[in-house]
Amino acid sequence: MTVQEIMACGLLTTHFQPLGRLRDGEVFGHEALVRGPKGHALGTPDALFAAAHEQGVNFDLEVHCVKLALQNWAQQGMRGRLLVNLSASSLAALMAHPVAHGILGLVKELGLVTSRLVVELTEHERVDNLPRLQRAVAIIREHGAQLALDDFGDGRSSLRLWAELKPDYVKIDKYFAKDIATHPDKVQTITALKRIAETFGTQMVAEGLETPQELRVLRDLGIELGQGYLLGRPQSALAESLLPAAREVICSREISVLPSKTRSGRSDFTVGEIMQRVPSLPPDATHKDAARRFQEDETLKAMAVVKDDGLPIGLINRQSFYNQYSKPYFKELYGSRSCLLFANPQPLQLESHIGLDELTDVLTSEDQRYLTEGFIITKDGAYLGMGTGERLVRAVTELRIEAARHANPLTFLPGNIPLTLHIARLLNSGSAFVACYADLNHFKPFNDYYGYWRGDEMIRLLSNTLQAHCDVRRDFIGHVGGDDFVILFQSEDWHERIYAAVSAFNDKALTLYDAASRQQGGIEAEDRDGVMRFFPPTTLSAGVMQVRPGTFTRAEMVASAAAAAKHKAKQLQTGVYVDQPGAASLQTG
Repeated sequence: MTVQEIMACGLLTTHFQPLGRLRDGEVFGHEALVRGPKGHALGTPDALFAAAHEQGVNFDLEVHCVKLALQNWAQQGMRGRLLVNLSASSLAALMAHPVAHGILGLVKELGLVTSRLVVELTEHERVDNLPRLQRAVAIIREHGAQLALDDFGDGRSSLRLWAELKPDYVKIDKYFAKDIATHPDKVQTITALKRIAETFGTQMVAEGLETPQELRVLRDLGIELGQGYLLGRPQSALAESLLPAAREVICSREISVLPSKTRSGRSDFTVGEIMQRVPSLPPDATHKDAARRFQEDETLKAMAVVKDDGLPIGLINRQSFYNQYSKPYFKELYGSRSCLLFANPQPLQLESHIGLDELTDVLTSEDQRYLTEGFIITKDGAYLGMGTGERLVRAVTELRIEAARHANPLTFLPGNIPLTLHIARLLNSGSAFVACYADLNHFKPFNDYYGYWRGDEMIRLLSNTLQAHCDVRRDFIGHVGGDDFVILFQSEDWHERIYAAVSAFNDKALTLYDAASRQQGGIEAEDRDGVMRFFPPTTLSAGVMQVRPGTFTRAEMVASAAAAAKHKAKQLQTGVYVDQPGAASLQTG
């Protein structure tokens, strides 16, 4: 059965997947998704559109899907916005038609509110006539509809297209949402893209949300909209609400612990670091030689054609090559002819030493073909290897923001700046939390006696102990310098956690002393006045401040109160001192 026959027999159905507002958990709208005949070879969207491409009916299928989605949406009450998918070429062709192939008439017939319609632009990497596409976008906006750009950041998207079209919504590729709770580079990338969105007046949609941790991070980063299985799966009916697990996260006052970089961001990054070493083809290579090379390595995206002196003279992209090679009689007519016949004779070439600033300029340049076909990396003009658009986009966006100054160089835990920001986020959320300020007793004599190397080992032991006794998904651990650490607890069992951490550290710290010192119960060392005296083993003191909503207005106030509690713990030699504002304080050894 052909795609045309499937459409004629009414065998296609529309499913709707909800998009949710991450600030309040309400359903913002739905994306319309087509489904083929159940159990049929063309039952999945990928198979259906692949067959349509082979049969030359892409445009007819896309228009049919839009009409079907509009009808189903109207029948179900037109709640929220409706996002319908169209490729760039189909949108341009559709809007060039005097009656828009019946869609505009259908909109009028069904009484649809066009301000609730959003055209989601897919396959925008194939835009070869930007002015024509801009005219089409202007027409849909004249009718009151909006524009969304799909899958931004998947390696094929263009910052320039975002700038030229200024879409109302940009859907960020699911790569950036996946495991974002543990990937600081992805957090920095989303933050950078959010700034771009603010510049162009665009709302961002995070795609592929599947876990509560991913949703909480993106909500806290200020992303307006989200979509994914955690919020709601595609179904035939419009969703009344988001799934309970998503609503619980969105409505919770608990904030995410944003992952931080463990090492410095780098300003010395060069394009050579994303290079793939791909053997080149000689100028006398034939199309059969190129086909053989592509068949031998299915991961190969493109190859360079290079002269004997090392200078590149062409680029052969896998997809473009097979578009020609699969044509009837091509092998017979051109198989033994030079592979340069249909190669790109002027590919993008980048010297291996160029850095991020120049790469940003490349991303916004006029020629965007390299995003799909790849580019050549050279050294002093001689061929070195190949680069891909996907790697380039990710390198520029992820490495753009530097995070080094936010991390302690010894433990790689967050320092003062991220600590202050996290306290501010907690205060703004209106949730209760616990601030714990911890530092060591008798650490200076230990450090003087055994040397800085053993002293650093003691600091790392404290860092590891605190991390082992915290829930890193909920509790923030900061290293503010020396032997001073701050923990911001959201875990309800913080009381047990901090007492267990103090006990565990005190036991483990003894192992850093030599046997003689352990036996005599301490060391002889100089005090701060240079007087020799006896010091007991290093132990941990922790001052705890329970922060209730409205108690403090600034992060500095919280830090000062926690520091005061820590001093109290050291004075009383209690191990842990809990300061409860408005109640009697608790001191426990």
